[in-house]
Amino acid sequence: MNGFDWRALLRAGTDLGLQPKEFWSLTPAELMFLLGEGGGPAPLTRAGLEELAAAFPDRERGERDDRS
Repeated sequence: MNGFDWRALLRAGTDLGLQPKEFWSLTPAELMFLLGEGGGPAPLTRAGLEELAAAFPDRERGERDDRS
């Protein structure tokens, strides 16, 4: 059987200063984040947002979208 190491997880929660109620209310994703796991993509930066806005500008009311 391959399961969780609950003892290590509980110890990590204690080391993070979490109260039991806080620990047990965490989602797995939140717990992974607090433990430094997951390493997903970086959040969108201001420069990235401006690049997207330039590539996909808003249309004025009544302007057609000819991409269909």
